[in-house]
Amino acid sequence: MTKKEKNIINYIVICINEFAKQCGITSKEAYLYLRDFKGIEFLKENYEAEHTVSLDDAVDDLKQVCMNNGGGIK
Repeated sequence: MTKKEKNIINYIVICINEFAKQCGITSKEAYLYLRDFKGIEFLKENYEAEHTVSLDDAVDDLKQVCMNNGGGIK
């Protein structure tokens, strides 16, 4: 595994945990929600841009992406 791949994985884990914290759900629930409504895919595809913004902005982006894909967490 390359250093970049490790960085992406670490960033996704941090985002999942922050999403869970801000939404008042468990990390497992956050992971499943983000997986089902394409949040994880969004983070993978947009890592280069997303890791440069604050975690609050990243979580806001995740909420919007998931809502656009049928999710209900605001």
